[in-house]
Amino acid sequence: MAKIIKLEKIKEKEIIKAIKQGKIIIYPTDTVYGIGCDALNSDSVLKIRMMKGRDAEKPFSVIAPSKKWVCKNFEVNNSYIQKLPGPFTFILKAKKEKLVSNQVSDSNLIAVRIPDHPITGIIQKANTPFVTTSLNMSGEQTISDIKKIPNKMQKQADIIIDAGILISKPSTIIDLTGKIARIIPR
Repeated sequence: MAKIIKLEKIKEKEIIKAIKQGKIIIYPTDTVYGIGCDALNSDSVLKIRMMKGRDAEKPFSVIAPSKKWVCKNFEVNNSYIQKLPGPFTFILKAKKEKLVSNQVSDSNLIAVRIPDHPITGIIQKANTPFVTTSLNMSGEQTISDIKKIPNKMQKQADIIIDAGILISKPSTIIDLTGKIARIIPR
């Protein structure tokens, strides 16, 4: 069973260490609860994929370690990056391969977020891209209250960060891989 930590009682070093060890973390974002891990750790990413029942062809998004990391590693107009942090997910084309595990994305297109939530700053201190996907079984409702986390997920996660009930609104996905930005309907 996962260790539950109230948001206000978080110890940064414990969360950073857990990320570097490949632990599975359930955490709040500026939209809904997410589940994530170090996006370079293929075993951990695969575990999340299996926990969610998510198809192998469906990529995951990542929380970027910083705006600087995004600008360095992706083809992107800086005006979009200035919208971060916020409830946006940008689909971007990577300038090089192996920015994340193939379990996250098997192409050079990667969905990138920087949620506007205090936990994001702690996650970013691990200095690695971090999987960010909604906490729910694939195809089911997102979760905005940790009391509604499926038992299976509670048992398989390592840490749950409790921030109370969230606003429960998904991020806006914006595809920036073409010549014209387009918003993908949910």
